[in-house]
Amino acid sequence: MITFTLKRFLQLLPVFIGATLLVYFLVFAAPGDPIAALSGGKPMNPAVEETLRAQYNLDQPFWVQYLLYLKNLVTFDLGQTFSGQAVSDVIARAFPVTAKLAIMALAFEAVFGILFGVIAGLKKGKLFDSTVLVASLIVIAVPTFVLGFVLQFVVGVKLGWAKPTVGVGAPWSDLILPAIVLGLVSLAYVLRLTRTSVIENKNADYVRTATAKGLSRRRVIVVHVLRNSLIPVVTFLGADLGTLMGGAIVTEGIFNVPGIGNLLYSAINKGETPTIVAVVSVLVLVFVLANLVVDLLYAWLDPRIRYV
Repeated sequence: MITFTLKRFLQLLPVFIGATLLVYFLVFAAPGDPIAALSGGKPMNPAVEETLRAQYNLDQPFWVQYLLYLKNLVTFDLGQTFSGQAVSDVIARAFPVTAKLAIMALAFEAVFGILFGVIAGLKKGKLFDSTVLVASLIVIAVPTFVLGFVLQFVVGVKLGWAKPTVGVGAPWSDLILPAIVLGLVSLAYVLRLTRTSVIENKNADYVRTATAKGLSRRRVIVVHVLRNSLIPVVTFLGADLGTLMGGAIVTEGIFNVPGIGNLLYSAINKGETPTIVAVVSVLVLVFVLANLVVDLLYAWLDPRIRYV
């Protein structure tokens, strides 16, 4: 298992470098001049402009900029925002909020998605199965921002069951409604994936053998059906954690959550290259680490994978 873990970890390094290189190139090639955007399009003193370009390495060729970025990244120096704050400090304030939101959304979709998926799979063709299939299809078809505004208006404004916007400090209670909105679409996918997997496994030969040996229905379902059915679901959930972190930009905008999504949106509007690249790098790092955890869980659920 240690050799398998090391191999998977080493495979993530080129993924991280390739992803950050692509992001850096896209930001570099984007139209517009960040220094001109900083001055609001007004003429700037040439000496000040030259100093700012040198400070943010904007006077260097692309490859030099990227190598300097990697060098600073190794020492955890993410540069400065145009307002003079350390980017690492800005991210440190916003990241925990988005992490809380993503974890709540992931827990919501995992618990209810797997629960409803298992029940639907075991009751294939029954009323419950048909109802959740239709409901999940509706959730998938409706865009996230529409679901967000509808739930914000109905649950937050009309019914008053939750705050329509997140308050100072982003307490856990204020993040419940945004987390439901963020995890709702993924819940629908988890439900359908679990249902399909349960239907396939409950008719497998090894399940019929376990039943013929006289094992109880609960043991057959929990030990044999559920464990094998969770392999593709765990893979999806791990990959989805990175997607939730990046996709929070819409949900955070609707509910005014002071997280990574709002920070990235603000940085894009201002053309703050150091903040954009640093935030995306953090999101890439979260994504690759989440996939590493998924690979390890995958190997734990099915030991044959360690030898592939």
